Amino acid sequence: MDPNLVFWKNEGQSFFSRFRIWFNILDPLSQLSTDDEILKARARLKSEDKQSEQDALNLSLVSVHADSGAILPLLFRPPVFWPISAPLVYASFLPFNSVKPALFYQFLLQSYNTGFNYANRNSSSEQKKRMSLNQLLLIAGTISYTTCAGALPQIIINRLHVKSVPVQTFCRSILPIPLAAVLAFFNVMTVRSQEPDNGIQVFDSNGNSVGFSKAAGEKAVRETAVSRAALMGTAAAVPNLLVLFLHRLRFVQRNVILAASVRPVSVTLILSLMIPVSFSLFPQLAAIKKEELEAELQAAAVDGHLLYHRGL
Repeated sequence: MDPNLVFWKNEGQSFFSRFRIWFNILDPLSQLSTDDEILKARARLKSEDKQSEQDALNLSLVSVHADSGAILPLLFRPPVFWPISAPLVYASFLPFNSVKPALFYQFLLQSYNTGFNYANRNSSSEQKKRMSLNQLLLIAGTISYTTCAGALPQIIINRLHVKSVPVQTFCRSILPIPLAAVLAFFNVMTVRSQEPDNGIQVFDSNGNSVGFSKAAGEKAVRETAVSRAALMGTAAAVPNLLVLFLHRLRFVQRNVILAASVRPVSVTLILSLMIPVSFSLFPQLAAIKKEELEAELQAAAVDGHLLYHRGL
């Protein structure tokens, strides 16, 4: 079992412990390390130096894929998720006057989310396999669909020539909230659809691989989709509702700087809190009950469950 999975097997059994771990290791400055330093950190994990081992483990957790052992692309490592996604989320929910900028920023946001979901998937059933044409088309289709759907509020306003202020308020401030959550859920479910189809690797309580389970793959993707929907839904809800409320107050209307800073500040703060919350909602090395497994794997669940890597 990969050292990253061994760590999650021994740690992070509760939400609060997982949140503390993620909050501590999601430091963008850690990604200043080179690939050579990351590889050396992986080699040091067997060191007797506990402090050195902890530093190496922290770097490994956020830089190395737990299934393949490969170094993650820099842009799709967990500590980089916040500094890249924050400006994209902010821009995606701005009230534009036309459809083109709405589509443009939705395209950037959905493309990045798709890349992050794919890079951090469970790839245990895809080792040494190249991306298939079907996967490539699925990713392209996901980006196209979520981009158009994400810009739907602006499309409604422009194409229907909506002049009513209440309807415009609904389209700009209320509709994006459930839409963001649904699209985030859909993105994970489609990009990682290979996992329920092919199954993912499952382990016994000692960390030994016992086969591949489609049921575990389905559970892993569903849990990750829920966590991402919670992240994006909250990131849309709090800033939008806060702006809607504060802009009705006279002292905010009189202070142009304050009015303009509400959305970017709230997006930054909400994402900085919700990203570790989202990552912590479900265990990284989760358990699936014996009765939920395929018949051929139930005999291996001597403790009543098997373990699987959820991905991120």
